[in-house]
Amino acid sequence: MFKKAIVRTPGRSMVSGLTRANLGTPDYQKALEQHRLYILALETCGLEVLVLDADEAYPDSTFIEDTSLLTPHCAIITCPGAPSRAGETAGMRPLLGRFYAMIEEIKKPGTLEGGDVMQVGQHFYIGLSERTNLAGAEQLIAILERYGMTGSTVPVKGFLHLKTGVTCVAEKALLAAGAFISRPEFSEFMILAVATGEERAANCIRINDRILMPAGFPKVRELLTAEGAQIIEVDISEYAKLDGGLTCLSLRF
Repeated sequence: MFKKAIVRTPGRSMVSGLTRANLGTPDYQKALEQHRLYILALETCGLEVLVLDADEAYPDSTFIEDTSLLTPHCAIITCPGAPSRAGETAGMRPLLGRFYAMIEEIKKPGTLEGGDVMQVGQHFYIGLSERTNLAGAEQLIAILERYGMTGSTVPVKGFLHLKTGVTCVAEKALLAAGAFISRPEFSEFMILAVATGEERAANCIRINDRILMPAGFPKVRELLTAEGAQIIEVDISEYAKLDGGLTCLSLRF
């Protein structure tokens, strides 16, 4: 059960963030309001939210999930694959030290971003993407195994990160889009297939007894509701312009 979350306020520099979405430039004031409502949604799920100040030096720093992986047994500082994001991890060790006694770190030549890691119980699926390489994934698996957890890799094609296209929405159910619908690595799960045109809604967050989903995707909402999910919709249109999703905007533990 999650009890806390860490988020970082977007800086004005977010309008210069990395993107391949072709959805236009983010509206900064609208992004701030959406971030406030995102925090409110986390609090509605029962989480205590720590809000970090904006870091103007890093336009993508509001996507704090990519800097760390928080497990039940240790915190792991990542090594982002995008060169412009490398410095985002600099202050994470003292911050995470407030909550974790054990802190590990992914080191070069390995790269790993939190958006490529999907936890299901004590197992972690690691996406091999443009941002996460095999060396990074192998380091993570070795760390997990030292703490009694396990990990395995999944190729990522057509999406920025693993969790851009697939997220865990129940103990044995995944919400999946595109090629992830039929990946053999997920054969043991019930797959809730995201309709064409609503792929961005594959990135949802299961928090305790609720599911946060991006607003504006009625077919996915219907799909989740049919499975008995208690849904909170959150508008993240300005973050989608930077390839961002709901999971990207927080660290939950």
